[in-house]
Amino acid sequence: MRKATSLLLVMVIASSGNAIADDAKKQRLTGNWGGFRTDLEQSGVDLELNYTTETAYNAAGGSSHHTRYTDQWAFSGDFNLDRLLGFPDAEFKITITDRNGRNLSDDAHLGTLQQVQEVFGRGQTWRLTQFWYDQKYFSGLVDWKIGRLTMGEDFAAFSCEFQNLTFCGSQPGNIVGDYWFNWPVSQWATRLKFNVDDAVSMQVGAYQVNPGFLETEDAALPNNPSGTTGVMVPLEVEWSPQVGEERLPGSYKFGIWYDTSKANDVFDDINGDPAVLTGLPFEQRHGRYGAYINFEQQLARFDVDDPSRGVSLFLNATFADRRTATLDNQVALGVFCKGPFDLRPQDEIGLAVGRTHVNSRVADGERLLNEAGLGPVDVQDAEYAVELYYGVQATDWLVARPNLQFVGNPGGTGHNKDVVVIGLKTSIDF
Repeated sequence: MRKATSLLLVMVIASSGNAIADDAKKQRLTGNWGGFRTDLEQSGVDLELNYTTETAYNAAGGSSHHTRYTDQWAFSGDFNLDRLLGFPDAEFKITITDRNGRNLSDDAHLGTLQQVQEVFGRGQTWRLTQFWYDQKYFSGLVDWKIGRLTMGEDFAAFSCEFQNLTFCGSQPGNIVGDYWFNWPVSQWATRLKFNVDDAVSMQVGAYQVNPGFLETEDAALPNNPSGTTGVMVPLEVEWSPQVGEERLPGSYKFGIWYDTSKANDVFDDINGDPAVLTGLPFEQRHGRYGAYINFEQQLARFDVDDPSRGVSLFLNATFADRRTATLDNQVALGVFCKGPFDLRPQDEIGLAVGRTHVNSRVADGERLLNEAGLGPVDVQDAEYAVELYYGVQATDWLVARPNLQFVGNPGGTGHNKDVVVIGLKTSIDF
């Protein structure tokens, strides 16, 4: 415990030292390259390199205490095709990611449903994460995107300041990740968005569902592996009002999805009996579906000269098909406090609580196994997570977020010890 805590403190102190303060006026660590970066951007080329790290130590829970470190490199190129080639309102983007490190949830046997280091996963490998063309029509009224897309960049999109996966990114991918692929996994897809007015938009997509995209071999290439099972069609409506005299911004998203793939029922066998008892193959269901909401609303503003400073509330809730989903719902509620102190206007405090629920039909099967003397197995219910972080915006290009996590009923069962994690998430823009 003392060793891990000292490591985290050293990293936080280093992130606010003199060397960083000297570069505080730079937007990125490597600066402006003698003006070359500005010249590129003016000609339509924006090159980005981001490095994200997550360190975690389990002060309680698990089979033993460990400190684990994982990271992600993201290399991006964004090309304004109007400036480059004279194609009005057109954009091309490519992003390649590389993930490394180890995962505390696995190595310490925490038994959690959601990872305590969200950046770990989908194979520690290089991946083609974005490779798409975007074209706007009628002064932005219609927006069309096609190529290799990640679902969460457009549908149920949410920020990822927290380190626990319960509160990070597009929520549906947290509970039906076997076919809703979030960053860094991309799929061949297309998305069409209609901006009805300044406050209302609607979008629909079509994504190739193929478990082959999860493979690590040649994952950095724009390939098309065999094994396609269907098409995922998400639909989302967003309302973005400005509330009250202060015109506080809000975002209210309502979405549904349908996947045309076949999938196993989580309980019934081919005769409609409990498969855990009969041993027969599970019933094949045609199609998988679900729905979600994603609400964010600024409640108060601290500084009229900086509208971003203030308190915002968010609510994410996702409900998946109970026929086929092992995890059938997840709910997360939280608050962001941006610029809590006048001396630290770019810092941020985040607090969130969440619940991930195991499908009761899965629990029924576990209960039947125990009653038949075929166990013992844990009968699962719900996992509860809480995270508090303080985000130190040390420079324009470096943010460090020390965090404290609590996971109750890990894995949805009281068999696992409750978990306390001390973490540190950092992000560097080069």
